[in-house]
Amino acid sequence: MKKIVRKHGTVIVSVVLLLVLLVIPTGYEGALVYRNAERVRAKVLSTDESDIYDTGLVRTGEQRCTIEVLDGLFKGSIVDAVNRLSGSLAQDKIFAAGDIAFVAISHKENKITTVMMTDHYRLDKEMILAGVFLLLLVLFAGKTGIRAVLSFTVTILMMWKILIPGLLNGHSPVWLSLGIVAILTMVVLGLIYGFGRRFVASLSGALLGIIVTAVLGVVFTDLFKIHGAVMESSESLLYAGYQGLNLTGIFMASIFLGSSGAVMDLAVDICSAVYEVVQKKPEISAKEAIYSGFSVGRAACGSTTTTLLLAYSGSYIALLMVFMAQGTPLEFILNYKYVAAEIVHTIVGSFGLVTVAPLTAITSGILFTRKRTVS
Repeated sequence: MKKIVRKHGTVIVSVVLLLVLLVIPTGYEGALVYRNAERVRAKVLSTDESDIYDTGLVRTGEQRCTIEVLDGLFKGSIVDAVNRLSGSLAQDKIFAAGDIAFVAISHKENKITTVMMTDHYRLDKEMILAGVFLLLLVLFAGKTGIRAVLSFTVTILMMWKILIPGLLNGHSPVWLSLGIVAILTMVVLGLIYGFGRRFVASLSGALLGIIVTAVLGVVFTDLFKIHGAVMESSESLLYAGYQGLNLTGIFMASIFLGSSGAVMDLAVDICSAVYEVVQKKPEISAKEAIYSGFSVGRAACGSTTTTLLLAYSGSYIALLMVFMAQGTPLEFILNYKYVAAEIVHTIVGSFGLVTVAPLTAITSGILFTRKRTVS
């Protein structure tokens, strides 16, 4: 019985958690921006660009589309819709005949009043992409792949059903995020190892690394005087009626949230490496096993830190190009608020990695050789 619980207990717990997350509401299901309207799919039959005005790269005006509604109350109806252009390359979209789009249909007393083009319909392509990824994961990793899919799904639901509503409700961003990350760490590592020594060794190292990252994130965000408004779309929340949100606290939480995956990955790498060494050489001492973990940790820290740097800086390539194109001095670039925020993300996240490596090596070396020592 103990063996079954140790091996499959985490799977059972994760499945139960998954079912609970699927059932519980976010509390924001009724917070619709479009009232007395429905968002449905539609097929673009024809377009009219005569009211679009081009000024260099900027396009403004209106694109008029004739569409066939594919879903909802007005399924099968052929109506005219408007696509307004604001001059923003990032926000505007142009439709062509044959495109499938999301549209917002405003109606009153079962009669259509206005139809606005919202965006291209991408959900089918997203489902295909996700399906191919999950299929390859399961085919390659087998049972471990199925567990990875389970942990992936639980993580998404925890973020959407617990974390995001909790932040919107004004709960402490740092403490709420720490709790979520701790639960996810236990779920992920439990699904990988089950309940056993490897679970304890990797969990202790990962949690310490996350706590160190959280503390340093809070301290250096305050020292750098970074406001949480540096996060994209964060100010829109304030204007949408959530003036009480602690954006800076949310930014602090995002630091260890963003690095927690890399921390778990490094803890698993070191724990698995030490475990394999002990399995291949059962007579090895705890000290030697720990040193083996240190060797793996030194190599892994370098590559994982670079991974964090590339992950965080990738979204700011365009901003860095603007700085260079304008001849902005390097000291100004490094002092800029957005760049300083990414520096905090990268370096503080790397602190967590440097911390998780030695502790995981120590706990793994002691736990995996303890049975032989006692014997």
